[in-house]
Amino acid sequence: MELIVEFYPLLVKGTLLTIELTVVSAVIALAISFTVGLARLSRHWIVRTLALIYLEFFRGTSALVQMFFMFYVLPLLGISLSPFLAGVIACGFNLGSYGSEVVRGAIKSVGKGQSEAAHSLNYTSYQRYRYVLIPQAVPMMIPPFGNLLIELMKLTALTSLITLSDLTFAAQIIRSQTAMTLEPFLLILVIYFLIASVLVGFTDWLAKSIAKRRGMTPVRTN
Repeated sequence: MELIVEFYPLLVKGTLLTIELTVVSAVIALAISFTVGLARLSRHWIVRTLALIYLEFFRGTSALVQMFFMFYVLPLLGISLSPFLAGVIACGFNLGSYGSEVVRGAIKSVGKGQSEAAHSLNYTSYQRYRYVLIPQAVPMMIPPFGNLLIELMKLTALTSLITLSDLTFAAQIIRSQTAMTLEPFLLILVIYFLIASVLVGFTDWLAKSIAKRRGMTPVRTN
């Protein structure tokens, strides 16, 4: 209890920063998921190839190395990023690669007849995706997106290694100042769990809300 009272400001700051990192990274990851996922379905082989290269690179390399590269190596090339920007870009780009496969898989799972019907109505490619395929695929994306959101929140802990004062960094500070190890890390473990529970609740609510409007059976994210 004394630990909480004494380091309350540090823990609150770390919690807020972790939430901020998660939200901003999620926005980046969502944009990349749809961009790369749709690019993988393009009729143009160059677009598909570029999307595949991006996917395999960010999915096949360590998120920590990507973060270190953006924070420590890019300045050597004349591109300086703040710790926060390097952190959210690394997290967003990494999880966006996994999310792109969710988007691609969900769209491909929509019945072929739906696409053929849109084509018979002389829909353009944009209209076919905008009004037919994506609206039907979104409910199928939410459960895996919810799981990726939890993974993204946990991934933000790596930003403590590039000097960001998130929850993990706060625990390290408390440990160095008090020589206690169990208490601070157990405390942030509980905080991470609470944040994850809120995220799970949000994605479940979103899935149920969309399913209710469309008369579908919702799928839980966990």
